[in-house]
Amino acid sequence: MTLYQPFLDYAISYLTSCLELQPYPIPEGFERKSAIIGKGKNQQEVVTTSYAFWAPKLRQIRAAHVQGGNSLQVLNFVIFPELNYDLPFFGADLVTLPGGHLIALDMQPLFRDDQAYQAKYTEPILPIFHTYQQHLPWGGDFPEEARPFFSPAFLWTRPKETSAVETHVFEAFKDYLKAYLDFVARAEAITNPKALAEIKQKQLQYLRYRSEKDPARGMFQRFYGQEWTEEYIHGFLFDLERKLELSAISSH
Repeated sequence: MTLYQPFLDYAISYLTSCLELQPYPIPEGFERKSAIIGKGKNQQEVVTTSYAFWAPKLRQIRAAHVQGGNSLQVLNFVIFPELNYDLPFFGADLVTLPGGHLIALDMQPLFRDDQAYQAKYTEPILPIFHTYQQHLPWGGDFPEEARPFFSPAFLWTRPKETSAVETHVFEAFKDYLKAYLDFVARAEAITNPKALAEIKQKQLQYLRYRSEKDPARGMFQRFYGQEWTEEYIHGFLFDLERKLELSAISSH
């Protein structure tokens, strides 16, 4: 059993209980990929497994789970809403490397500077954030350019103990996910053309930022090569631009 498998199992079973989950297509070659790293006695197999679903209101729910022994465990779990909802993104980056644990958990806002938007989507989760912040203090340095993409309830922490990941981080993950699905249940479709154009622009902005700055790019390139990595990032992890291009072509 790996460190983040319980998170993934919980998320899938909870989502299944709340939503009409449907399988989302995973491009060929991405469902499972493995590589051998290290030399001699230190050889280790690294396996990356992908999961994807969609549901009403949610365009893509996807996870990338990397397992490479005790000092390499990663779960990247993201929910992208449909383009006719103003919902934030749900994002969990759970990373264990030889240097320790890096945890990022948030509902990433579409409109960070819009106070009505913050009142709708950030203020309700601030109490959850404060509950966990006492056990999971701020993780320090964070790139300035990333700030616009995170909410004031962004839980960014570097727990020293694995037990903190298994307890406090896991509970925070559950509470954030539950709060997110409460937002989804209440979300109303947007019909105003101007608002729809803004949502699409913000979603694309977020995806471009994430795909360009993906912190896992170097790791994946080392394991699986550049070609596979770029295709995985643009064709699966952050595939909105591809999907929009394809639908534009098919509608002509």
